[in-house]
Amino acid sequence: MSTNVNASDGPDTAGRRDPGTVARSQRTKAAVASTIGTTIEWYDFFLYGTAAALVFPHVFFPNSSNLAGTLASFSTYFVGFAARPVGAAIFGHYGDRIGRKAALIATLSLMGVATALMGVLPGYDTIGPLAPVLLVVLRIVQGIGVGGEWGGSVLMSMEWGSARRRGFMASLPQLGVPIGLLLSTLAVRVVSGVAGQEAFDAWAWRIPFLISVVLVGIGLYVRLAVLETPHFARLRKENTVVKRPVLEVLRTQPRAVATSALIRMAEQAPFYLFITFVLAYGTEELGLNRNDLLNDTLIAAAIGFISVPLFGYLSDVFGRRRVYGTGIVLVGLFAFPYYALLNSRQNGLILLAIVLSLVLHDIMYGPQAALIAETFGTGVRYSGAGLGYQLASVIAGGPAPLIATAILAATGESTWISLYIIGCAVVSLIGLLLMPKPHASVEADAEELERDLAR
Repeated sequence: MSTNVNASDGPDTAGRRDPGTVARSQRTKAAVASTIGTTIEWYDFFLYGTAAALVFPHVFFPNSSNLAGTLASFSTYFVGFAARPVGAAIFGHYGDRIGRKAALIATLSLMGVATALMGVLPGYDTIGPLAPVLLVVLRIVQGIGVGGEWGGSVLMSMEWGSARRRGFMASLPQLGVPIGLLLSTLAVRVVSGVAGQEAFDAWAWRIPFLISVVLVGIGLYVRLAVLETPHFARLRKENTVVKRPVLEVLRTQPRAVATSALIRMAEQAPFYLFITFVLAYGTEELGLNRNDLLNDTLIAAAIGFISVPLFGYLSDVFGRRRVYGTGIVLVGLFAFPYYALLNSRQNGLILLAIVLSLVLHDIMYGPQAALIAETFGTGVRYSGAGLGYQLASVIAGGPAPLIATAILAATGESTWISLYIIGCAVVSLIGLLLMPKPHASVEADAEELERDLAR
């Protein structure tokens, strides 16, 4: 049975080429398009997180104390996470019904528009309470876009990839996180350095948000050149596309969805403490220099260019569960040393804490995409993987900075924050033990594609 990699999904010239040639060409294009797209999406998302920690408290919540303003700002940050499962359900439905490519173009456009509008949104001093309300609305749109993006990007790369390198191929879109973090942090660092901290806090913080328009244009150009994945093309050709994929995956694979969310507790909750809460904790609690913390984050994000695909590749060699479980344990063990290094207020030790925290995170993040996606059948994979992945946003990533800020306010120290990280690791280990084995359709689809490549 052919995977039908042909002109029905792309330019007419593709139909005159043999499937093997098209597949080999599209494998590279899909990996590049997925990575560029997720980079832009995460640039937008992380930019908001940085602004929520450094700028938004006084721009949108000026009448609050420093702590109350930070809590309010992180509350709007959480709203974006709460919206992500909604985006996963909406675009998972269309991604499993109409195709991965169409859904990915829509998610990228949605995210770009929301971020650009944030760059021109008046502050509280100009339009009063309407300012934070509009900020929340745009944050919800951002969250919906990111919620629908991840599943499609991973599937675009993984479903074009070979069976032997599935972990590595699925890890490439995950590179969007360190690259997006690097670009967003770099944008804030450069603009802040050029304009000065006073000008940055007053108006220049908007520039990195407006840059998003250019990045989205590049991303759309690249994505339009990629064909639909052969796995979905085959479903469409055989007329076996699932009519209600979200309901179907919740009915047939509820444990896979639930455990996909639980295994992310040790990855996502600590991650947003490592890259977002650390800015507020470092500047307000420890009195550290903001630019020094941003520089440390830049270095750590740059290392992710290597560590994310490396651990994705290692999951192909040693097994995804073994590599992922190692990451869970190490993050739990690092919870107390992490804050001990930060609390030292020594520049070298702070850099070590931030770098190690993200490397340990990447032990999970590299193999995570394949681990989750291959748990679901082809016809519901976009919906199932997206829902499971994004449900963790509500229980892990979104609440993490809020919980950490509340703990700090109540105790005045980091001990219970470390215990919170350890608790997340325990939950993830339980989820990993309960997670179903890879779905049978994964290997069948991979064998089909390899037959085309051998032609």
